[in-house]
Amino acid sequence: MDALTLFGLVAVSLMLLFYTLEHRSRWYVLAFSGACALSSAYGFLQGAWPLGAVEAIWVLVALRRWWVTPR
Repeated sequence: MDALTLFGLVAVSLMLLFYTLEHRSRWYVLAFSGACALSSAYGFLQGAWPLGAVEAIWVLVALRRWWVTPR
């Protein structure tokens, strides 16, 4: 397994972990957003620009959810 594949595996695994924990704290929503950003970077780095673009949109969606979630 090369470094880029490992990076993608970690990014997507973090997305799944933080998504499942979102109901516990708004900070997990922010962490999910960061994991989406990592996954987006992975998509662009491997040349799969549609994946990178969709994940970038998820970053914005998650950031908005973090912003509007009551403190």
